[in-house]
This record gives sequence, structure tokens and C-alpha cells, in this order.
Amino acid sequence: MGEALLRGWLAGGLAPARVTIIEPKPSPAIAALAAERRIALNPPLAGLAAPDVLFLAIKPQTLEAAAPDLAPLAGADTLVISILAGKRIADLKARLPKARALARVMPNTPAAVGRGAAAGFASPATSARQRQWAQSLMGAVGQFDWLADEVLIDSVTAISGSGPAYVFALVEAMAEAGVKLGLPAELATKLARATVEGAGELLHREPAVTAAKLRENVTSPGGTTAAALAVLRAPDGYPALLAKAAAAARDRARELAG
Repeated sequence: MGEALLRGWLAGGLAPARVTIIEPKPSPAIAALAAERRIALNPPLAGLAAPDVLFLAIKPQTLEAAAPDLAPLAGADTLVISILAGKRIADLKARLPKARALARVMPNTPAAVGRGAAAGFASPATSARQRQWAQSLMGAVGQFDWLADEVLIDSVTAISGSGPAYVFALVEAMAEAGVKLGLPAELATKLARATVEGAGELLHREPAVTAAKLRENVTSPGGTTAAALAVLRAPDGYPALLAKAAAAARDRARELAG
């Protein structure tokens, strides 16, 4: 996720010289990106001053181990932005004691192409200017909204944070269904992928038209789409299954809080 965001920011014009990456075990992709864009990668921590913004893009389970190295970088005037699922403002504050301005945001991987969907919550000590920094960073890679209550972050995680995986799983399932109906696997995959890409573009280009209306536009009474939707929208169908999946993601985010 951190790589996706960084690529989105760089594509949006962020100067590489303003970025420092701290990653003890950088992936080949991160190492290549840092080399290509001449981004500082793992300079000595002792020589770093507290930055204006410290962006935490690590696994929630690694916060405890990483905190001692990160704490000196989280100064009183530093905005700490965390994308760690489940880790609350209080958890961050306990491990980064000098930090006052802390924001939790939950982005998703389409941020890499400027089409992300994210929401966040900031601590009361976060200034209006720092909130604007966070909004500018997240808004540069897609849609961003502030939440009134931190507890809603887990619900955002379940919908937009994990949501791209649901869509990719839908493409896989559509392709598999096509194969079962006799289509060659390659063609079934192309059709499924292009269909979801096209439907998403319709949603993007028609922001005033609801998803329900777009669905109705495709559905002729008594037609083929109506027959399929009767199965998908059955009591144990798509809406119920997605609600169950989202609840599982939310609950797991809560468990990660420890």
C-alpha cells in the first residue's frame, strides 16, 4: 500500500528529494523505485530530523518492533499519518509519545493510478494546516473524506480498504463462470475484466447517476439480466454475502487493535 501511494504521489508531481523511505527489508520494487527516482532509502536514522509528515505504511503487527526507531522522528510538530488497520490513535500515541498530531487514514491500492478511495480521522491536536496536509496527500491520489468518529475507520477498511480485492474476486468468479458455460478461459477472462473496467468507468463518468439506476438501465423486465439478478439478489445472494464479508473484514480490523 505504501508503494502504491508513493507511486501515486510521484506521478502527481511530488518531488523525490522531499521523500525518505525507511524500510529495513525493501522489496525489489521499492529498491528499484528509489534508485530510479533518486529517493533516499534507509539513511542513518540518527542523522534525520523530525519531518513535517511521518507516514506509517507498515503491517499492524510490526508496530511494536518498529516504534523505538520511529519514535525519535515523530516530533511535537510532526504530523503522523498511519494506514495501520486496527491500530488506534491511542495505540500510536503510546508508542510515539512526542507526537501530538496523529491521523489515521484507510486508503486502497487504486491510489497508485490516482483513483483511490480513502477516509480518515485526526486527533484533536492536529492543526487545520496539518489536516490540510493529510487531505492534500490523500486527495492527490483519489477521493478523500474526514470521519467524525475514529471507530468508523474499521468500517472504511471493510468497504474501500479491502474493497478492490472484492472486485478482483468478482472478475475471477465471472471468468470461472464463463468457462463453465463453455467459453475458452482466455476469452472468459478478457470479457470479465473488460466488463468490470467498463462498468467502473460508467460509474466514474456519471457521478450524478446512482448505481441502482445504472443497474436498472441494464435490466430489461423478464430479460437475461433480470434472470441473473434474481439469483444474485436472493436472500442468501450477493448483498447478504457482501455484508457478511465486510463484517468479517471490520471484525478483523478490530482484532488487530490488540
